[in-house]
Amino acid sequence: MIRALYTAASGMSAQQANLDTVANNLANSATAGFRRRRMQFEDMIYQNMITPGSAQSQQTVSAGLQIGLGTRSAATEMVMTQGDFNQTSNPLDLAIQGAGFFQVSMPDGTIAYTRSGNFHMNNQGTIVTADGNTVLPAITIPSNATAVTISQYGVVTATIPGQTAAAQLGTIQLATFVNPGGLNSMGSNLFLPTGSSGNAITDLPGGSSGMGTLQQGYLENSNVDVVQEFVQMILAQRAYESNSKVVHVADDMYSQINNMIR
Repeated sequence: MIRALYTAASGMSAQQANLDTVANNLANSATAGFRRRRMQFEDMIYQNMITPGSAQSQQTVSAGLQIGLGTRSAATEMVMTQGDFNQTSNPLDLAIQGAGFFQVSMPDGTIAYTRSGNFHMNNQGTIVTADGNTVLPAITIPSNATAVTISQYGVVTATIPGQTAAAQLGTIQLATFVNPGGLNSMGSNLFLPTGSSGNAITDLPGGSSGMGTLQQGYLENSNVDVVQEFVQMILAQRAYESNSKVVHVADDMYSQINNMIR
């Protein structure tokens, strides 16, 4: 019965982590470019009362008698499905249709990556994120520009008074990874590469490496399905309650044994 207590406790702990993941998904259901995470579990080591395959006689072998010792949280998988697009009135808002991440220069010189394209201009006219980090390659918009156009292939042009043709200011590049699910979430809609994700592969939007294209004046919504998360929340609650019930039953059995001893 002592095994039942610890096994049930491991299930309760795993479902608590599962609920924490669901809560974070729901909290970020309105966060642009957010990628939901899904908890993955694995069973723990088994106690072999009779080892499977051990000989019972000269002609037969045992199917074994193994008692599991519970479960644990193994990983949180980042789901990379595309979020819906939301049209905005900001010409610097960008959404990626397909694969790819925007590149962002951090204050310490490292490069972070994001799917959130809610960009702005700083006091120098440079395109930056909501936190003021520069979008790479750095593109500066002249102060007298009357309109900014960003093509689906990342070319940034501006209409400037006195010029008959639009001025080309630069081209936005995207990055992708062999395993984007292995990126490290840093908060602020930013990701950093890891050994699991591999190194960044950069290219122009719509390029030969499979990059997605850009949609100006749109933002990509979170890919969280609120209904699905509520279902997962209910399942986590029921699993937690079931494991809690096992603890109560095992405790009752211990009480009965103690009463018999008395």
